Amino acid sequence: MSEPPQPVPESPPPPAAAPSPPAAEPYPFWTYQDMFLFFGTALAFFFVLGTGIAAVVQILHLPVRNRMLVLLPGQFLMYGFVFAFLLGLFRLQYGKPFWQSLRWFNRPPAGQVTAAWGVATAFAVALLGAALKTPDLNSPMKELLSDPVSLAVVGLLGITIGPIAEEIVFRGFLQPLFVRSLGPWAGVALAALLFGALHLQEYGNSWRHGLLISAAGAAFGWMRYRTGSTRSAAIMHAAYNGTFFAALLMTGRK
Repeated sequence: MSEPPQPVPESPPPPAAAPSPPAAEPYPFWTYQDMFLFFGTALAFFFVLGTGIAAVVQILHLPVRNRMLVLLPGQFLMYGFVFAFLLGLFRLQYGKPFWQSLRWFNRPPAGQVTAAWGVATAFAVALLGAALKTPDLNSPMKELLSDPVSLAVVGLLGITIGPIAEEIVFRGFLQPLFVRSLGPWAGVALAALLFGALHLQEYGNSWRHGLLISAAGAAFGWMRYRTGSTRSAAIMHAAYNGTFFAALLMTGRK
């Protein structure tokens, strides 16, 4: 009598495939459409604000030493616009955190080293200005800095809120877009040129001053790209501004 056939053992099921890692989220996540919306809204806001400030100065016939009473609130309103627009864009449009989106965090080198780069950049820009024979123009900035009170207020803003707001816009918001599209060198350069163009009017539309400020902006952009931190660029920017204001105070330049 033959034995019944033995059951064939079932082969073990194949191991489950490991889940593929989630695709990295593109950075920056905002678009050029967001950039153009920012510029369009900013231009409209600045035009209305600038017109209002000029009208108040004209109507009240404010001397230079008293113009800070009007210019200072206007400056804070401009900074407030920058923060409010980008906060609304990141939180409402994309559901993203504000500071993290702008890469505002600590990264090597240490803050003291980053500040030292800012001081070195100020000396390098000063030497470049001397080589270009940059003229000493009667610009709105020079007129404003001719008064000790205005000089102190502008200096305080220049090493605190000013660098934060400007680096948020140029190195935190604009430069990542340009670097993604054009590569690091062209992206840093384009953000720096726009940074220089922003300050042209303050220096009597002098191309030499615009070139010097663009060179400084390229140095801040290099720091942003090298470290990946907008905060590092702001520290460098603050040290750069502080060096020039310290020089003004020590020389007593009018």
